[in-house]
Amino acid sequence: MKLLSNWGITTSWWRGTRGEYWVIAQGLLLLVFALIPPNTPSFIDFCLSVWVYTSLIFTAIFSILAAVFLGRSLFDLGQNLMPLPHPRDEGQLVKTGIYGLVRHPMYSGVIYLALAYASWQMSWVHLVGSIVLFVFFDAKSKKEEVWLIEKFSDYASYSNSVKKLIPWIY
Repeated sequence: MKLLSNWGITTSWWRGTRGEYWVIAQGLLLLVFALIPPNTPSFIDFCLSVWVYTSLIFTAIFSILAAVFLGRSLFDLGQNLMPLPHPRDEGQLVKTGIYGLVRHPMYSGVIYLALAYASWQMSWVHLVGSIVLFVFFDAKSKKEEVWLIEKFSDYASYSNSVKKLIPWIY
């Protein structure tokens, strides 16, 4: 129970005041993504090595991006890490490291991991799932940023200078 309270989860979690429902929805989306069987497009001949090599290249790129974004965000956040989108009461705004590249690198890392899996499986269903995850994390980050703006006076200027999920693009 101490770990849950350290993460900001209270006994009244069911009210959703700190974004608990976002975490539950995220868990369900990731579970569905993991359980959906791969479905490759029938119009592509996967016996051709060009498709296999292209898939492996994209898998490697997205896997490396996922590892960097997830690993660095965990390291850079340090004691500020928590599963809820609501910032810690005693937390500090992190703007350095990977957070100087994107504002929500953990969400980016999960999206890149989903794209890596979709590419590895050559699955259009998982590609669509990756897009759904992107839309979900974009919406979740909007709610999170409302709380971050309330808590940190310099968050608005930070958000104007650093992209949300995709470096230099979005």
